[in-house]
Parts: sequence; C-alpha cells; structure tokens
Amino acid sequence: MIQVVQQGLMDTIQDAGRYGYQHLGINPGGAMDRIALAVANSLVGNDIYEAAIELHFPASAFLFEADAMIALSGADFGAVVNGRPLDINRPVLVSKQTVLRFNRPVSGARCYLAVRGGFALQPWLGSYSTHLKAGAGGWDGRSLKKNDRLHFRAGNIPTSWLRGKEAVALPWIAGVSHLYTAKDVIHTLPGSQWNLLQEDARQQFTSAAFRLTEQSDRMGFRLNGPQLAIQPGEEQLSAGITRGTVQLLPAGQLIILMADHQTTGGYARLAHVITADMPALAQRMPQQELHFSMTNEKAARAMLWKQEQDLLLLQNACKLRLEEWLQQQPV
Repeated sequence: MIQVVQQGLMDTIQDAGRYGYQHLGINPGGAMDRIALAVANSLVGNDIYEAAIELHFPASAFLFEADAMIALSGADFGAVVNGRPLDINRPVLVSKQTVLRFNRPVSGARCYLAVRGGFALQPWLGSYSTHLKAGAGGWDGRSLKKNDRLHFRAGNIPTSWLRGKEAVALPWIAGVSHLYTAKDVIHTLPGSQWNLLQEDARQQFTSAAFRLTEQSDRMGFRLNGPQLAIQPGEEQLSAGITRGTVQLLPAGQLIILMADHQTTGGYARLAHVITADMPALAQRMPQQELHFSMTNEKAARAMLWKQEQDLLLLQNACKLRLEEWLQQQPV
C-alpha cells in the first residue's frame, strides 16, 4: 500500500470514466489525459484504463509501505524517490519505506501514477473515477488527503527483484510524443450553433490567439481572447453537452468543457474539440496560448484512428518488453 504523507493541490483517482448516466445528471468524468493514463498503465502491465492517481502540481508525496512497480506519464513534475530522480514514461521498481515526491513543474499540467496490479477500490456505477460533486467513486469520493492509505491489488513484486535497492528503473522508456497532436493548435468541428456567430466573430475564432485563464480546471478551460458575439435576438435553450464542447459565455469569452463538465447547458455551443486533440489540450497550463482550426469529420476520424493505432502498438511493445524482463528475473 501507499500512504499520502503530504497533501497535494488536487489529486484524485481516475480511470476511463463512467458512461451511460448522463441522462441522470452524472457526467462521465475520468482522466483528463486518456493517453497518459493508458501509457502509465501499459508500462506496468495493467489494462490501459486501470485506475491511477491523477496528479496536479504541487502534487502529493507518497510513502510506499510495500514494494511496487510504478510508472509516471503525462506531465513531468520532477519526481524523485528518496531524492533519486525518476524518468516519466518508464517502469520503476520501488521498495517499501521509500518516499515518492514531486519537486518542480517541468512540463505539462497533469501527471498519472500507475501501480502494477492497480489499487484496491470499490467501483461506483462501473467506474473507479472520483466524482467530486457526488462525493462518490475513487477514494471516498474526494481528493487525496494526508494520511490516506491506498492498498494495492494483486500484482505486487517479489522483494528479490529489487536486490536491496531503493529503486530500480527498468531499461526502457516509452516514446510518447507521436501520440499527441500539436498542443498549440486545437482542431474543432462546428457546433450546432456555429452559424449564430457573427461573420467577424467566426473569422476571429479561427485566426486569433486564445489564452487559458487561471479559472481553468477539470470542469472547464476558460479562455481569454477577442470578445465574440452572436446574432442579436437569439434565445438559447438548455441542451445536452459533452467533453470538448466549446461554449460562448455571456461576456463574449469561450469555455471548453472538460472531464467534470455539467451534463446540460444553455450557452451557445459553437464548436467541439476533436477527440484526438483532447489529451494535448488537457496538458495545457494557465496563461498558455492556443489557436483553433476548423476541420471535418473525415479528418477527425483519421487523426483519432492513427492515435489509437499508435497507442495499441506502444501497448503491445510495453507488454512484450515487460514479459521478457519478468522471465529473466529470479523467482
């Protein structure tokens, strides 16, 4: 098991999310960056959408009370085990009584900590993801706090694998850059109310730079950019919304709905971020700029298909390398 010895900013248990309940007002939630979640789990031999810890900086510090195999992916927060630096996107063996800390934000906004075998948790509506508003799922339906202790499932490693060392990095690193689309260009499809935008506002949407504000979080990324306007006299009715929906707020600024979005909304639904771009978007930090580019469904499907194929290839490569390494270890 691991114990939280220092509380982080907002660290929660997340998996791929829970689906099929939005009509009841329960959003899917889940990991903000599905690629990083899948990579971290692949590196330790888990199912790619096994529950992991989603970390924000400043992140929690963890005391390992049992030997474990872990992997970090997504953001680089300068991880160290007992002061020894750890690479992201690499499987690492850590021994009990060692402490994992995160010293500085190097790149990215969200880091994922996966443990071989996963965490022993109770699912809620078929998912381990934390639903903060409902206070359910994950660890007691909340973010992790100091002194929380999370148990591992089966999959712990024999002590002999560590050979008395505090940490052992396995001899391979997963290359992940090709799994992400360009972080500064966000591709969108037109929303049901795209045509309500005034002509000059449509041009600004695809030509101007937008900056993430400090009010961005798991619910939505608020943007600061040119003030956009819709045709006068148009009344908006509440309708179902989803992750990636780009809405126009009354003040003329945009918000992109993220993992913990509400299930319905009445603001104009101008566009939708394509699925392939959501992981790169999730790693954007406040004050970073982005640009929107309109695309079509065929191109969006092609980008997602390539991303999924590349992820499958990486998953299979990780499985092969890990199986080969395990066969070489003493029992």
